[in-house]
Amino acid sequence: MRSFTTLTALVAPLDRANVDTDAIIPKQFLKSIKRSGFGPNAFDEWRYRDHGEPGMDNNKRPLNPDFVLNQPRYQGAHILLTRKNFGCGSSREHAPWALEDYGFRAIIAPSFADIFFNNCYKNGLLPIILPEEVVEQLFQEVVAQENYQLSISLPEQTVSTPNGKHFHFEITEHRKHCLLNGLDEIGLTLQHADAIKAFEIRHQQQQPWLY
Repeated sequence: MRSFTTLTALVAPLDRANVDTDAIIPKQFLKSIKRSGFGPNAFDEWRYRDHGEPGMDNNKRPLNPDFVLNQPRYQGAHILLTRKNFGCGSSREHAPWALEDYGFRAIIAPSFADIFFNNCYKNGLLPIILPEEVVEQLFQEVVAQENYQLSISLPEQTVSTPNGKHFHFEITEHRKHCLLNGLDEIGLTLQHADAIKAFEIRHQQQQPWLY
């Protein structure tokens, strides 16, 4: 898992509340358990004019010019700004996989669905909760100013705007440690690889009949 420390990047505004995981990555694309390759189908039903299916050449599909992520000014965005209850619906972990594979490293919203919120941390995405009035202010600034960028500091737990405003966000020490060091649950476990190996050897010696 990629570590996260600081990020200064273009912001894309997805002005929708209650975006569910089926909108983030539709059900027909859930056949793979690999974490890569989902980016081209992120927000598939909003992004393209036709109905997408696995195996289609996305480069040949007609784009919806009205969808925000298709607009030229937001190409290359690594920060997604959105509304409350983002990631609601089913618990599919493919949703953060798709967002990360698309290129997003952080998502800012007034609130997130709990399971999606937890899955973000397991996949190197930083979900940031800011007050609704702050999110509204950021929406207004993003729309008004092209090439609008925010700076995020995980060590300082701040989001900074181009005009020098700083907003603090909360994160648990455990989650902060994992993101700063690029550790998912497997990575955390492997930090104790020597102790695990020693236990396995000792256990086999003490109870050889189990092996």
